[in-house]
Amino acid sequence: MAINNVASAAAVPPLNTYRVVRRAYFNRLFAPIYFSAVAALFYHHIHTLLPAAVVPTLLLILADFIFALIWLTNQSFRYRPLIRREFVENVEKVSPPADFPAMDVFICTADPFKEPPIATANAALSVLAYDYPPEKLSVYVSDDGGSQLTIFAFMEAAKFAAHWLPFCRRNGVLDRHPEMFFGSCKNLWLWPVGGIKAMYESMKTRAERVVEIGKVPQEYITEEFQREAFSKWTPDSTKHDHPTILQVLMQNNDKDTSGAPLPNLIYLAREKKKGVPHQFKAGAQNALLRVSAMITNSPLILMMDSDYISTDPITVRRILCYFLDPAIRPTLAYVQFPQIYMGLNKQDLYGNECKKWMHAGPHGGDGLDGPSCVGTGVFFARRCFYGSPRELSPIDVPEMNPDRVIEKPLTSQPPMDLINKVGGCHFEAQSKCQWGQKIGFRYGSLIEDYLTSFQMHMDGWKTVWCNPERPAFKGETPCTLVSLLVQIKRWGLGFLEVLYSKYCPLFVGIKNLGFLMGGAYSNWALWPLSSVPFTIYAFLPALALLHGVSIFPKVSADPWFLLYPFLFLAAYGYEMFEFCCLGSNPIKWWNAQRMFMIWCTSSFNFAHFEFWLKTILGRTTTSFGLTSKVNDAEHVRCYERGEFEFGAANPTILVPPTMAAVVSLVALVQGAAVEVGVKGRAWEEIGVQLFLCAFGVVNSFPFYKGMVRGDSLRLPTSTTVMASLFVVVLYAATYFVFKS
Repeated sequence: MAINNVASAAAVPPLNTYRVVRRAYFNRLFAPIYFSAVAALFYHHIHTLLPAAVVPTLLLILADFIFALIWLTNQSFRYRPLIRREFVENVEKVSPPADFPAMDVFICTADPFKEPPIATANAALSVLAYDYPPEKLSVYVSDDGGSQLTIFAFMEAAKFAAHWLPFCRRNGVLDRHPEMFFGSCKNLWLWPVGGIKAMYESMKTRAERVVEIGKVPQEYITEEFQREAFSKWTPDSTKHDHPTILQVLMQNNDKDTSGAPLPNLIYLAREKKKGVPHQFKAGAQNALLRVSAMITNSPLILMMDSDYISTDPITVRRILCYFLDPAIRPTLAYVQFPQIYMGLNKQDLYGNECKKWMHAGPHGGDGLDGPSCVGTGVFFARRCFYGSPRELSPIDVPEMNPDRVIEKPLTSQPPMDLINKVGGCHFEAQSKCQWGQKIGFRYGSLIEDYLTSFQMHMDGWKTVWCNPERPAFKGETPCTLVSLLVQIKRWGLGFLEVLYSKYCPLFVGIKNLGFLMGGAYSNWALWPLSSVPFTIYAFLPALALLHGVSIFPKVSADPWFLLYPFLFLAAYGYEMFEFCCLGSNPIKWWNAQRMFMIWCTSSFNFAHFEFWLKTILGRTTTSFGLTSKVNDAEHVRCYERGEFEFGAANPTILVPPTMAAVVSLVALVQGAAVEVGVKGRAWEEIGVQLFLCAFGVVNSFPFYKGMVRGDSLRLPTSTTVMASLFVVVLYAATYFVFKS
């Protein structure tokens, strides 16, 4: 197997290597065979089934066309997947620590009740403790909720950091996230943690207490800088209407308990005014991009979500294996790490690992121009937000030039006149630089990370996927089905906003990036369109069976029948093979494919409904849809036991998959007992439909279990009743379609 060593020159030690994954060559043999079978299927639809049953066959053609399009674009990821390796030990041989590039860390939060400030503070502490020169590290916290509860938690974190950072260095701590270290360390008694743990518990108690009572008590405000900071909130300040608030909580001039300098820690709440569009998370990120340029303007930027933590202190040195490599650096926009979740149960009940999209996809994209950005755990070159690698976009504020070097250390009095200007809610409208269009994080989709990376690749930037053996980051995972489906709906809506825009990857992407890279971005955008074929196959065969109509070839008499088992088994078999190659197992794969079917019949259908409601009528039923990071203790216990927890009193989003469960079960009983048993119909005529109904029944088992339970895990009766009524209506509505 060919291994490529990447080094800047013969005399310089290598910083990284890569190799092509073996299964890529197998897929190049498999793909033409599967494509031929797909072409034969369409020939059969058009020349055999269409004259006999027009409406059902047209629906099947539509479903199979979308399946084929998604499969075809997915081949981009399977063409040349890479595995990379970094030589972190060689970084200091290439560049001494004094010459390391400075780095800004952006952490975004928006609601102290959905995103607990203590969790966000823990995330900040995990990166403040990086094994990196502290004078080159600055952490910015964007609080889009403009909450005193959040800044108070970071005031407490700043005090604790002076003790926590030297403790981690002195004892070689790897898990530098305090909650994880104190909560999960099996040999905690071996560590000198008495005093430091008591400090953390005190910080945690005070931060949680202010959230519980909804305000910061006066007795907690004991220092002058705290009183000065809280005075920046006016009596009229609200979450949606407040001035720019910036507070330096920690700076390089400060010393920790060992006498070493501390990193910078800066709190920012950008200005908001009612009636002025704020562009959700992308707007907050762009405000951070501009404000940080006034203060530190570091050439590297790490983006992190508030529920994400760093789990490896040498991560920054690892990404330098790419940003210091002269063969890669000129066109390198970002290095993306995988999304890995804490607290997954043994069988990954809800498919939260997302092996196909969060692992197989980026590995495949890495062999092209690079992976798409997933919004967290990603290190950007600041320069990539300001035009192409060849040309810097015009900038109307000279201080925002990404190449400007700030020599002076941060002081407690940054340039507030400029900060108020660039952090103001009217700045972008008054700027001529097209923020959100040509500069910064892009607007136009709820998934700004995907759209931004797509346009960066079209501008000529390359990206890298970094997946070390020790995870660099970990995040929280939803513990209830409904909370997960709501999150997936938001992602689906974001992809649809790109798919039906002027940036449609199927046209713009393939034209500018070529079939492989354009196809990769198209596959992501087509993700929510999977709801169409899955919904058709969930309902059409079952409804036809209920009406006594056969819509597929006979099992034994028709040679065209062999196409169906081949296409089904080959697709599912390859998916499972790919899952296992990525370190998973067949049980997790089964749960993942079941969850994807649920996503398609619920989240993606609702995403389509909301998209067209917004497009046609200009109305929307939800906003950004911030996912709550607070998991109920009982929900967590149910999840750990492998029990489906529907997590809502009336989860309307579960009505479509419940309908699919009901109609599959009724049709299977009808087909087996009535059509075959009573009417004496040959099972070969309806064998394919019986199999599809049985497959739906097996995948719907958690719903049946939820219908008959008598405890808190019961599927709400209103959902079951509503789904059953809709099935009856659907049966009646399709009577003339199948009887004509």
